[in-house]
Amino acid sequence: MRKNNQYYTRKIHRFLGVFIGIQFLFWTLSGLYFSWTDIDEIHGDHFHNVHMMHMTASNLVEPSALDSTLEISTLELRFVRHQPYYWVNGEKLYNAQTGELHGEITEEQAKEIAQIYIKGDYGIKRAEYLTKTGSHHEYRGRPLPAWAIHYDHPENLTAYIDAKSGNFERVRHSSWRVFDFLWMFHTMDYAGRDNFNNFLLRSFSLFGMLTIVSGFTLFFMTTKMKRKS
Repeated sequence: MRKNNQYYTRKIHRFLGVFIGIQFLFWTLSGLYFSWTDIDEIHGDHFHNVHMMHMTASNLVEPSALDSTLEISTLELRFVRHQPYYWVNGEKLYNAQTGELHGEITEEQAKEIAQIYIKGDYGIKRAEYLTKTGSHHEYRGRPLPAWAIHYDHPENLTAYIDAKSGNFERVRHSSWRVFDFLWMFHTMDYAGRDNFNNFLLRSFSLFGMLTIVSGFTLFFMTTKMKRKS
């Protein structure tokens, strides 16, 4: 009976080890990369121009004077190309000094905004207008439409500008893309990368616990047999 128990325990342990071994390898490799990288650099903070001088927000029009038909539920004062603007209801941009409604950010304006926020004198290769992004896109889950400003940089630097609000949204580069790719294997969310509660991750976590339990069980079984012999 003891031999049978040990036999089946060993079989279970070996099967589980092979079944989840590859995923354990991905968890380990991605964990090593995460622990040996600076998260601020991954976010691209070293590309950000943190000391920006905006003009003084003076002579602003009253928000009630923007549009008599406009019902304001949210209002934010922000600077676009160093000029003060009202971002109203999360959808309309008004010049805060003239009260004029601003249309979508143009390509040239997007390039100018990106140059304000990106530190360093990098040449711009091209600008890309985005109206949709997939679940694996590096700009996923952010406001659309948007401008992607691609720089001539060794790390394939890209800045993203919200085409409606003129807000500088994100900067992406090669190190972030490696991090994001490994993050997909770490979370096992192969559909969107960011769901930590997916069924696959939960299943492999349980299988991992079973592997550990079977290993300890096998250890104690073989230890007792050695003592008796």
